[in-house]
Amino acid sequence: MHLTDEELVARSVAGDRDSFNQLVLRWERPIYALAYRTLGREEDARDVCQDAFLRAYRALPGFKGQAKFSSWLYRITLNLCRDWMRRQRRAPMIQVPEGMDPVEMVTETGPAESIETLVARRELSAVVEAAMADLPEDQRTAILLKEYHGMTFQEIADLLGCPLSTVKTRLYQGLSVLRRQFEQRSRPVPRLVKRG
Repeated sequence: MHLTDEELVARSVAGDRDSFNQLVLRWERPIYALAYRTLGREEDARDVCQDAFLRAYRALPGFKGQAKFSSWLYRITLNLCRDWMRRQRRAPMIQVPEGMDPVEMVTETGPAESIETLVARRELSAVVEAAMADLPEDQRTAILLKEYHGMTFQEIADLLGCPLSTVKTRLYQGLSVLRRQFEQRSRPVPRLVKRG
């Protein structure tokens, strides 16, 4: 039987720890991927991911269900990432660990691909991540939530507590900057950046 997030939350609040474990299993990869893309380091992302679930567990009785559980969990994670960057007094560091493509962590892999295609995709992923590291945090966050996590503009606006038009502007401006960077470097423009 497949329970919704809301049903698992209700069971967790009632004391069923297994239900919360199911939420962790369901959301662990997307939350880790968000932390990794925001902070750029595996170890820091693992720490933030673990802390996000711990905080969510402790705060679960106060969760009112006004937002989706996933949006609430994303907000906790983003706040922890911001706190981490503030404490470390440094900008996010984007690096791709050897043999690991963070995009594959939250998306299903397609049919088998050639070594050349895999290498080209990983190189492009590294270039995109490096370019995104230069964006202001608000633009980078909008792109991560929309393009990598598939959230709607309204979900992002609710999550970040800002107007819908602000989210759209941040996304458009961020993608425009990325597009210009790729064009200036005479590199192929990735699908993520090709939007008008």
